[in-house]
Amino acid sequence: MKKIKPANRLNSVNEYYFSKKLKEIADMNARGLNVINLGVGSPDLPPSEATNQVICDTVKRGDVHGYQPYNGIPELRQAFADWYNKWYHVELNPNTDILPLIGSKEGVLHVSLAFLNPGDGVLIPNPGYPTYSSIAQLVEAEVIPYDLKEENDWHPDFAELEQLDLSNVKLMWVNYPHMPTGAPASRELFQKLVAFGKKHGIVICNDNPYSFVLNNKPLSILEIAGASDVCIELNSMSKSHNMPGWRIAMLASNPTFVQWVLKVKSNIDSGQFKPVMLAAAKALQAPVEWYSNMNLMYESRREVAESILELLDCTYDPKQTGLFLWGKIPDKYTNSEELSNELLYKANVFITPGFIFGSNGRQYIRISLCCNRQKLQEAYNRCASVLVG
Repeated sequence: MKKIKPANRLNSVNEYYFSKKLKEIADMNARGLNVINLGVGSPDLPPSEATNQVICDTVKRGDVHGYQPYNGIPELRQAFADWYNKWYHVELNPNTDILPLIGSKEGVLHVSLAFLNPGDGVLIPNPGYPTYSSIAQLVEAEVIPYDLKEENDWHPDFAELEQLDLSNVKLMWVNYPHMPTGAPASRELFQKLVAFGKKHGIVICNDNPYSFVLNNKPLSILEIAGASDVCIELNSMSKSHNMPGWRIAMLASNPTFVQWVLKVKSNIDSGQFKPVMLAAAKALQAPVEWYSNMNLMYESRREVAESILELLDCTYDPKQTGLFLWGKIPDKYTNSEELSNELLYKANVFITPGFIFGSNGRQYIRISLCCNRQKLQEAYNRCASVLVG
């Protein structure tokens, strides 16, 4: 039999780090080790009661179980438009400027397929979400990392960017509030990004799922005048509304860009379950009190996470925002994987090593706040007992 081989593109990517690590943690738990997982950012609380009630009520109807429009139902697009108007002061046409997605991770793929030919350049943040690089490699684009550094508040150095050969660059991924560092967005940063994109004919895609978590000033890159000419924004309900498993997100841009992405999306998926979309539309109507209460809970957890970093002699920026806490490890460790593995195997506590986000994350670790305060305190106690021992 002739040997069967996978596509060459698989040679450029590996299995997602968390996919492999969660298997290892599951094996440890099966052996009774009871690992406390402070790694993945999957909110552990439910959506609002009103959201849950809508899906419970609508799923019983007989007219909601068929295929739905590839661009989502009108109610959801309108709800996203209202949400952007209320919180970001951005006016979007729900019929032309918005495309619901089955998660923003899927949106990264759709955007890449819509804009990138093999060999086209993509600017990827270092550190940054690993999916930006892996999907760029899968579509056979050229990954061009750009540095984000603590001394520059984890913002791009535009002088350095201007020194690069940008002639072949089509797309730039940005992500503010930033994951994994928690660096907040600013209007000045977004203005620079829009100007950079226009100057070089580069599509600026801001991945924006964290703007409601421990952040008093939600910002959208689309607030900047003229941004929609060159910008796309992805937004997700996974973090902001405790709906990671629901797979509800959206893309916003100018009508031309939206239609290009829809061409891709309509050939990949067949839409979302209507009760899920109706419930998501309800979730987007949450009052300010709902977000405030959620953030009070995260503030309480953040206090314990900070104490864990301090116990480990890590330093951190108290102004960071979002669903995680990012800290620089002490010099006695060669890299963050060394510290992460020490805690996993000696204390049965998993903390994400920053190297998975790029070489500039090598000396950092990231703690997820998606774990209740009691578990975080137990993690602190376990780490303390290991350090003392």
